[in-house]
Amino acid sequence: MSERGDPFAALGLPARRDLSDEDVRSAWRRIAAATHPDRPDGGSPARYSTAAAAYDTLRTSFGRGEALADLGLGGYSPAPRATRRGARRAGGRAKRAPVPRVSARSALSIGAVAIAAVAVITVGWTPASVALLVGAATWLLASRARHP
Repeated sequence: MSERGDPFAALGLPARRDLSDEDVRSAWRRIAAATHPDRPDGGSPARYSTAAAAYDTLRTSFGRGEALADLGLGGYSPAPRATRRGARRAGGRAKRAPVPRVSARSALSIGAVAIAAVAVITVGWTPASVALLVGAATWLLASRARHP
């Protein structure tokens, strides 16, 4: 961003670490509305493109940190590296995503469709196997509609 200048100044924002996404978005919208090339007065295409590039840089907190670092104002420090077995340096174990629960009815429905599919694969595409597969899929969809 050093060859383009200060993205904070391009959007008229102070170069601070605590800027929110909404602050950056509202500054961008204000400048874009005033300088857009499709305006009846012609706008300011050069100013618009500069502001668009600045918004593209500053729209995320990571981008704001990178821009602050480029300006020599601190920015973000790198994230701590994970140690062995998923534990973080700050202590504690890494959290795992919760396993979704499956109701008995859903498990039975999925099992019925799986059995029907195996029957189709084993026996072949006979009219009876196709009817079995369509019936099992219909039953699965009907049970899902009644009990989400």
